[in-house]
This record gives sequence, C-alpha cells and structure tokens, in this order.
Amino acid sequence: MSDKLHEECGVVAIYGHPEAAKLTYLGLYALQHRGQESAGICTTDGVEIYGHKSMGHVADIFTGPVIAALPGELAIGHTRYSTAGDTVLLNAQPFSVACNKGKVAVAHNGNITNAAELRAELERRGSIFQASSDTEVILHLVAHSSERTLAGALREALLQLEGAFSLVFLAQDRVIVARDPHGFRPLAVGEMEVSGGRKCYVFASETCAFDLIGAVYLHDVEPGEMMIVGPEGITRERWTPEQPRSQCVFEHVYFARPDSIVFGRAVEESREKLGSLLAREHPADADIVVPVPDSGVAAAIGYAAESGLPYRQALIRNHYVGRTFIEPTQAIRDFGVKLKLNPVRYLLQGKRVILVDDSIVRGTTSRKIVRMVRQAGAREVHLRISCPPTVSPCFYGVDTPTRSELIASHHSIEEIRRFVEADSLGYLSLSSLRRAVDDDRHEYCYACYTGDYPTDLVNIEELISARQKRH
Repeated sequence: MSDKLHEECGVVAIYGHPEAAKLTYLGLYALQHRGQESAGICTTDGVEIYGHKSMGHVADIFTGPVIAALPGELAIGHTRYSTAGDTVLLNAQPFSVACNKGKVAVAHNGNITNAAELRAELERRGSIFQASSDTEVILHLVAHSSERTLAGALREALLQLEGAFSLVFLAQDRVIVARDPHGFRPLAVGEMEVSGGRKCYVFASETCAFDLIGAVYLHDVEPGEMMIVGPEGITRERWTPEQPRSQCVFEHVYFARPDSIVFGRAVEESREKLGSLLAREHPADADIVVPVPDSGVAAAIGYAAESGLPYRQALIRNHYVGRTFIEPTQAIRDFGVKLKLNPVRYLLQGKRVILVDDSIVRGTTSRKIVRMVRQAGAREVHLRISCPPTVSPCFYGVDTPTRSELIASHHSIEEIRRFVEADSLGYLSLSSLRRAVDDDRHEYCYACYTGDYPTDLVNIEELISARQKRH
C-alpha cells in the first residue's frame, strides 16, 4: 500500500557459472519486492566489465538480447527502491569504474549514515561524482586507497563507513561481498553445481532468490565479515572487530518474502507467531479474521489459528497495478486504494471483522481500508497491527517518512483508532515482537519502535533534511 515503508534494495552476486547474467536476472526477479524503481546487472569475462541498467521492473529491463550482451561467469545485480539519492537512472546500480585497482563494480543494500561527510572530503581531494547515491562514495574510497590489492582497498574503505550495508563487489576475476559490523541488512550465501562438478557460489539479500535458480542455502555472510571468491577459492575474513548485532526486525515483520530465510530464520514462522501473539494480547469479539494483502496474510493466519476464528481473504489485491495509470478526471474517492484492493462483499456483509495488517505509518491508507470494509457491509472493524507503533524514522536503509509524518510519534493509540475509524485498535507489544523472532540474545534493531538507535548518527540533521526533500 502507498502508506507502507519501503526497503532500499535487493542484491545478487554469482561466481563461476556460464550463465551468470541469466541467473542474476532470475535472482533479481525473485527480489523484485525489495525495489521496483530501477535494476542493473554487471558481468565480467575476465577482461572487461559489461553492464546494463535501467529504470523500471526487472522483467521489462532484461530482455533476451540484453542478457546475451552480458557475457562471463561472474556477475552482480541490484534492484532499487531509493532511500538516498534522487530517482534517476544515474543512481541506478551497480556502479562501475576503471581505477588503479582495475575495473570494479559495486552494488549495495542499506544506507551509509556518514556518506555526506565522506563525499565532501573526497570532493576536496579531487573526486568527481556522477550520482547522488551513497554507494558511489564506496567506489571512490576504494580508488583513493593506497592498498595494492582490491580486498585491501575495500577493507580500508569499509572501515570508514558508518550505518547499514550489505555490499557485492565485482572485479575482473573475483566477487567480494561484505556486511556492516551490526548486520542490519541480510546477505545469504548459497552454492550450486555446474556441469563438470564445479561449484558456483551465489549471494543474495534473501534465500527466495536461491530457490528460483536451484541453489542451496549454506549460511549468511556474518556481520563484519568479508567473503572473497576468486580463482584461489573462497576466503572468509572479519574486517572489523565484533560489534553488537542489530538485524532489522522489519525484515521479518514486512519486507522479506514469506518463503525466505532471513538472518537464519524462516520469515513465515516469525509472521505467524506475530499473529498468534497478537491474538493473545488483543482478542476481539468478532466473526472473521481478514488480512490486508499481502503484508498481513501470514500474521492473520496466526491470529485466526490462535483465536479459533475463521480466516477469510475478504480483500482481493490486484497484483498488476503499474507505476502509472490513467485516473478518471472526475475524482473517485480513495481511487488509489480501490485500484489495489477490492472487498468481497459476500464475506463481509453483516460481519464483525478483525482486520490484520503489519503496520500503520501515516494512517491514511489504513483509514481508507477500514472505510472500504465498512462500506462493503461489515458491522464492526477491529484493526490489529502485527508490530508496535512506528514512532521513529529509520536511517539504515528503510524509506520511512520523517517523525512528524509518523502518526504514532505524536498521537495516542486511542487517537489513532479514531483517525483510522476502527471500532478498536491493537498493536503488538515490543516484548511479543522479540518473542516472535526468538530474540533471546538481543540481536535485532527496534529503533523504529523505540527511537533508540544502535549507532551514532553522525549527520542526523542532513539525513533528516535529505528525507524531507524526498517527501
């Protein structure tokens, strides 16, 4: 829904497959939900780095002839939803450059919180930037490094970065991947067999990308770890001292596909548990449990199972809504939501409905959905949210609005209930959210619910002003 939070990107890397570009394309296709704005792939045949990127959806960009023009057995790919930098082709990734370390390309998922300072310093030293994305800063740091090897230069660059990043690097003969020391954003490792018994290594933001290409999930790239896959094999090293983990809990609440394993845990399991704990904390005297598709589906299944109430898909989502559509000049009330969702009146008529969704951001979309369910004949609408109130913006790669736009940051739950026009409203507690993801060791980031950020935000004013410009 338009009111939702969006995650910055999905990344894929392939080492050692004759159809590397094709596999990368398929991996990005599986990660399309992580970014619908632009996509790109870079490959290498050991000499040149080839690339293609464009605005739009993965399947529209990478036609047969485009993929055929991307030769080689090594590739990286990226699908983008902007959180930093403008929505223009210049900011589409991967970025590639020829420098003193050879030809390299990089793609990145996350948000570098000190990118503005690093960029200003690099510009003082003569760097010329083409884009406004924080990812380009990483390439310049690598190029400026006095280290002789790419891995050494990358290590030196990473030590200067703050914030959230899962990176995939492509050089002429190797793929290098790395995660920030807190592990905010996911990055999984898989392998597949190539003819002749050779092994191909694959990396992706989520394991659903492995399922599509027939790769086996092995483990995650550890927070603060760099993995290098080259002609000499695979090496793993820690590039920074160990730090407390801060994995983004919203991956399990909303972002990731339910068929993925993220941070070593099945997303569907977390979401059903969110729903069952929500039913215990906020029961309601009702007839049916209805999810807001698709984000509320797994939690609604858990809620229905725990409460013993029937689960009904009484809101149907149109999956084919494009980026642009022709709106009638005579304004139709709540047209945007009607375009995406339509109620099944037969299921809702005269019913007391528990409506399950994953979050309320500004509240405007929730209000439209509650109204829609009422207009379809529901007698009562009880809204249940499978996470705590979102009170703080995220600076680690999630496109949250500013604090002033987050309804829960300056309204009580009763005020939000009145605004969304629900008969009752219940949010999951923070302690239950921790339980749902089995966070016994305090390894997740909950900053959007607590305002307690796990890193020093060096340029918080600049981060906020950049966000205000976008919104």
